[in-house]
Amino acid sequence: MMIFVNLIGGLGNQMFQYALGRALSMTRGVPLRLDISDFASYQLHQGFELHRVFCCEAPIASLEDLKSVLGWWGVPKIRRAIANLQLSALCKGRLILEPHYHYWEQIHSIPSTAYLQGYWQSEKYFSKIADVLREDFKFRQPLSEINAQWADKITQCHSVSLHIRRGDYISNLTTHKVHGVCSLDYYHRAVEYITTLVADPVFFIFSDEIEWAKSNLEIWHPVYYVENNTGQESYNDMRLMSLCRHHIIANSTFSWWGAWLNNSPEKIVIAPQKWFATSNKDDSDLIPKTWIRI
Repeated sequence: MMIFVNLIGGLGNQMFQYALGRALSMTRGVPLRLDISDFASYQLHQGFELHRVFCCEAPIASLEDLKSVLGWWGVPKIRRAIANLQLSALCKGRLILEPHYHYWEQIHSIPSTAYLQGYWQSEKYFSKIADVLREDFKFRQPLSEINAQWADKITQCHSVSLHIRRGDYISNLTTHKVHGVCSLDYYHRAVEYITTLVADPVFFIFSDEIEWAKSNLEIWHPVYYVENNTGQESYNDMRLMSLCRHHIIANSTFSWWGAWLNNSPEKIVIAPQKWFATSNKDDSDLIPKTWIRI
């Protein structure tokens, strides 16, 4: 018996997929394996990052592992074809394709040997092991000198992280069609709202297009733009976000996790009312109930 999880996407997506697999493997008392074979042809973001960034130790699935669960359907090209054609029934109930975007109640009824494919973006899948995941998601490398300086600034004030996601949300037409970008109006309303709740806020701006943020944001409070973490070091923006006291997130799993990793019960997290540009995805379970959507 074994739980396999397909990993794909940026770091935030990988964390959701891992979190589901970790929760299932713990509740079933069976091992977890991560299938990273889809990264072989994946051109976005920084590739597979979990083991480089975090202290989680789940083993990578081998081809023999995959075939032991799905037979020849476990060969990546064949498995992808089955998934694309929605033919998971061929795999005797062991290939579990995420049926929709909101929380799927039947997750608890799947076999204890199963391969899961999807995004699984809801805290409901893993809330019972939150403490375990916060240990798994401890950052592996020590802070660099410049990030240690940022961490000192962040922890010595009423810090508010503000994340602007553009990058592939603008440049990749498929991604843009699905996600769109948060409007400046959203950020201005979020800043206005949080300043009614937080005395003397200091805003720390994180973005994959920091010059755009500098040119377009108008915040009449102390503001710092964090712009030293790029490429393979981009994950450190999530790390610094998690040290802030409060958060204004984008429609991005990257800043979702930056806010979630802050374990303070007093944190205020503001999220966009609309996560997707398309209206056919139910994102009602994506934002934890204690966060504020505006």
